[in-house]
Amino acid sequence: MMLLAGNFGKPPGRETDSALRGSRGRRAGTMAHMTARWLESKTPVGPPASATPTVRQLLYAAIVTGAWSGILSLVVYVIGRIFGVPFDVTRGLESVVTVSWLGVLLIPLVMAIVGAMLASLARGLPHAGRLVFWIGTVVAIGSCWFPLNQPANVGWSTRILLVVMHVITWFLVVPQIARIVGDSEPGANDDRTE
Repeated sequence: MMLLAGNFGKPPGRETDSALRGSRGRRAGTMAHMTARWLESKTPVGPPASATPTVRQLLYAAIVTGAWSGILSLVVYVIGRIFGVPFDVTRGLESVVTVSWLGVLLIPLVMAIVGAMLASLARGLPHAGRLVFWIGTVVAIGSCWFPLNQPANVGWSTRILLVVMHVITWFLVVPQIARIVGDSEPGANDDRTE
């Protein structure tokens, strides 16, 4: 196979350009620079326009990543409970409530779905993936303010474990939703005429 590809006996890194790709990063027979991500692939054929992500695919990803972040946050909650972390937080005007296990399980799922619905508004925009990633990151950092801005009677163990749950949710949900939305950016698909 190496002989057929024209790479037989050549040192690594000096491959012969294929007839499909032309010179690296350029369409065969032209001097126009192509910036599509698939041009450096071994199979330089881009995804069809029908592969643009839909709201349904975003919701599916939100449900999967939100459920996993809820499950992992529940594991953190149970471990914290085993070690005696009270998970008492202040809401409103000095009313202390205990964080329930059901809230720990469901809130990441609901927030992932809401985030995916909002991210679907960015589909088709230039740099949509980066836009969704950074807005999601700013929202995640802002959501950490609630656990950290508790009065002195709330223990730091509770605050830290709640922030860990926020980080778990950010780590699982935001990059995945941003990657899916990024697949809808202009130039991310190859319009085929076949």
